[in-house]
Amino acid sequence: MTRRDCIVSTQWLQDHLAEVVVLEVAFMPPTKAHYFTVGHIPGSHYRYWKDFCWHDAEREFAAPELLASRLAELGLSDSKLLVLVGDRVQFATYAYWTLHMAGLAAGARVLDGGRETWVGEGRELTLTATRPPAPGRVSWDVADTSSRVGRETVLATLASHDRILVDLRSPEEYRGERVAPLTAEFDHGAERAGRIPGARSLPHERLLSADGTFLPVDEVEARFAAVGASAEVDMIAYCRLSHRASLAWFLLTQLGDRDNVVVYDGSWTEWGNVVGVPIER
Repeated sequence: MTRRDCIVSTQWLQDHLAEVVVLEVAFMPPTKAHYFTVGHIPGSHYRYWKDFCWHDAEREFAAPELLASRLAELGLSDSKLLVLVGDRVQFATYAYWTLHMAGLAAGARVLDGGRETWVGEGRELTLTATRPPAPGRVSWDVADTSSRVGRETVLATLASHDRILVDLRSPEEYRGERVAPLTAEFDHGAERAGRIPGARSLPHERLLSADGTFLPVDEVEARFAAVGASAEVDMIAYCRLSHRASLAWFLLTQLGDRDNVVVYDGSWTEWGNVVGVPIER
């Protein structure tokens, strides 16, 4: 797979539904999911993003073996493509990032625009449950977690100024007025509001077109350059839970040509709870 082969359009997916495994990676747990109450792409499967991407007991990414078994449960095999559909597109890029780090992304694609675009175009939805498939066999390549950094790297960056921090959260989160965006059911996620010192603001919505699809890479690059994060500058992206930050990583490194973008995994849910770290408002 080459860069830019990792997305598919809604029309492509509609034409190839019978040939691929479709997984809706969603923000809401099953009890609140539109997948079950409004409808889903025919034949697709549903997973709550944390249940799919994380270890069952630890706040840690699932190991390659565990992720491979979760994919095999969907009927995926090495000869089939997996299409990730974000219920909010950034949850698909987060899942893709997780698979990338585990050496499992070669057969994965992200639906451009996610569920929002599929529904907005009036494409088919069904409430018919997808039958459990026969398990497949999924192998993985060498794991590579170099696109992920922790708080110690961020703290070192504040001292060295050798990377720029870009905050993909909403303006109200960046200004320290809220911990969660206004779209959240309630304001939660950390003890303190604010931003990491020196971080530049670029709300993730500015990376998407009006219909929810990804902006062209040259436009994405221009928007990062406008906040001081041009292509030659090493960058750390963060948000509240790191799914919005994964959107930046995906666009710049998987659709674009950068190799100097990493994601602060803990993002604000960690930084806003750690005793003794600096914040700005």
